[in-house]
Amino acid sequence: MISWIQRTFQQHFRIVFAVVLVVMVVSFILGINASSGFGRGSRSAPTQLFFGYNLGSPEDQQRLFGDARLSVFLHYGVPTEDSPQLEAYAFQRAALLALADQLHIPTPSPGVLADFLKTYGAFDDAQGQFDPSLYASFRNNQTWAQLDPRLTTADVSRVMADDWRSDQVSKLVSGPGYVPAGDIKRQLLREDTQWTVGTASADYASYNPSLTVTGPEVQKYFAEHAGTYEIPAEVSVSYVAFPAADFVSRVNVTDAEVRSYYDANPARFPAPAKKSPAPAKPDPDADFAAVRPQVEAALKLERAQQLAEQAASDFTVAIYNQKITGFTPELDTFLSQRNLAPKTLAPFPADQPPAELGSSPDLAAEISRLGPDHFFSDAIATPAGSAVLLWKETIPAHEPLLTEVQAKVTADCKEAMKHKAFDDLCASVRSQLAARIKAGDTLEKAAAAASAATGLKLEAKTFPAFTLRQPPPGVTPTVLGNLDRLAAGQVSDMIFAENKGYFIYVASEKRPDLAPSGPQFASARDQMAPRFAGATLSASLTEIIAKEQQKTRVGEAP
Repeated sequence: MISWIQRTFQQHFRIVFAVVLVVMVVSFILGINASSGFGRGSRSAPTQLFFGYNLGSPEDQQRLFGDARLSVFLHYGVPTEDSPQLEAYAFQRAALLALADQLHIPTPSPGVLADFLKTYGAFDDAQGQFDPSLYASFRNNQTWAQLDPRLTTADVSRVMADDWRSDQVSKLVSGPGYVPAGDIKRQLLREDTQWTVGTASADYASYNPSLTVTGPEVQKYFAEHAGTYEIPAEVSVSYVAFPAADFVSRVNVTDAEVRSYYDANPARFPAPAKKSPAPAKPDPDADFAAVRPQVEAALKLERAQQLAEQAASDFTVAIYNQKITGFTPELDTFLSQRNLAPKTLAPFPADQPPAELGSSPDLAAEISRLGPDHFFSDAIATPAGSAVLLWKETIPAHEPLLTEVQAKVTADCKEAMKHKAFDDLCASVRSQLAARIKAGDTLEKAAAAASAATGLKLEAKTFPAFTLRQPPPGVTPTVLGNLDRLAAGQVSDMIFAENKGYFIYVASEKRPDLAPSGPQFASARDQMAPRFAGATLSASLTEIIAKEQQKTRVGEAP
């Protein structure tokens, strides 16, 4: 009965279940996040049970996700940060362990667990083989403490035993992996069909027809593509600069502060190369002495940057207190009293600020806030120090007049005419190639004749027989991606890719043995079985998690 269910699910619902798994796990995570304060450690959150874990409890959250984090490290040997993927893995792992409890799968014996440890990627050497010394180092150095100092030896042993138990359940639920015969045949046809292919290609960049673009043609092209030339909304601002260099003279630093700054950032201040051999022992004092002026200058500039930011912030407070809301005589007096002069910038889109303002992640948002009701910005960091933006106007997006973009429209119109001429010429070339090959010419000979007749230079290549599983060097993805739609003896239409026009000629197509009793069929089935078994496991976990989610929702307070 179980085998029949597995086979039926795999035959009819594999893709649906894979999609549902993603949707259900993500929706479950988001539902918990939104409804219970998940991840914020709120002790007042309502009880929400999920396979024995209370997702409203910080302690249970720590155990659920801490175990999952350690499990991922053991499997792959790489620490992982909290993420939706880790959360999904933690939920699936909890579901598998709940099944293990229902099926009364016991804790593994020491011998069984010792063999299971050899499957962990964290203990593999460069060749992917289990290295006992890596495992010994993991235990002796208590490497798990780097992931979470709260973990104990008992926690690590428990997670390893649970990984074994969940692995046993995964094998039971996924089954052997039933692969439909039709899928096997499609896989064989796609990867093991033997192709003999030739290509003829024309370089578009070197194609330079004699074209004359007239005024009416440009006007027509502009009318048809006016939206392409829309000028986005722009903001016009001035800014008051507070250069960090102006504040360096106000900064005083002690010898101890300079040395501490160096010790915290040694990589920023490499010692000058020495002509004499390096000393047997590193000499930090000598290295510091050699770069002390640079360290002091960097420290002073960093603190001057802070003073510049403070000055800019004080400036915004003063503007606010003076109730200045635009470029008025009051602003002129205000700036004059402080010996400040605003600098004007050419209008620019909010998400493309000029280089003077830098590239702070918050800069575009700050610029977008400016307007009639928000005359000045907060202090923003700039490459030179700090600045405050003063809004002038926001220019809405608009379609320009042709005269404003005449040069670009003319160039685009000419390029469109060139592309059409190239397409038309290639259609003629394709007809000539097909006719000559049908008459008995090789691709190389047919390409040479078509080049002479049309003036389009063609480069012809013929590749030895290959399969998509092992394509030869020089065959581009463009060629490989179009073989399925071509029959033997056929020349493709021109395919434009990589700034070239390609013609693909399929000289021969030899299909693999598709008989179910054949060795290729059996080999493909064995290769595909694990993937289909994984689909069964995913489908089962989807249903289990959805049912547990429903229990959680039913148990919530109204």
